[in-house]
Amino acid sequence: MKKKLIIIIFSIFIFITGLWISNIYNQLVKLNENIKKQWGQVENVYQRRADLIPNLVNTVKGTANFEKNTLIKIIENRAKATSIHIDPNDLNQNQINKFQKTQENLNNSVNRFLLIVENYPNLKSTQNFYELQNQLEGTENRINVERNRFNDQVNNFNTYRNQFPKIIIANFFYKFKEKGYIRYQIGSQKSPIVNFSN
Repeated sequence: MKKKLIIIIFSIFIFITGLWISNIYNQLVKLNENIKKQWGQVENVYQRRADLIPNLVNTVKGTANFEKNTLIKIIENRAKATSIHIDPNDLNQNQINKFQKTQENLNNSVNRFLLIVENYPNLKSTQNFYELQNQLEGTENRINVERNRFNDQVNNFNTYRNQFPKIIIANFFYKFKEKGYIRYQIGSQKSPIVNFSN
């Protein structure tokens, strides 16, 4: 009788523990999938910007031949930015930093170009350029929003997974390792310097 009671209590304990572990696992899956979904949105808005750049460059080429080096730099940085692909199952900080560095290089080129354009009223007044410039500015805003949302999802996941004893369960599965944040590059808050003396 005593042995039966111990087996029943042990079975109930195992069952409750199994439910508790599966609940944590399912929550980790849900949070991990939210991060992957949001990463897709981040990539989507960066791709939108990359798709707009050839149109911007072609419009400017047709209107002015004043800053070929800047246009070439934009094209080169766009090619580099679109060649980086991150596996959504491996969103560690190193991968995020590598992706972010190529995007920041492209962003700096575009910002420098837009500042140069401010000094060319004829180019600025063309309707096509004006529309593309607005699209690019809108895309930059979307990128910022999606990056912030991605970081919120990463924060939710990392906070949940790093709580004790959940971290023990999370560490058993590779896909539940801590995720990386999108961070601004050092110096990216500074405006690019436009120098016309060269």
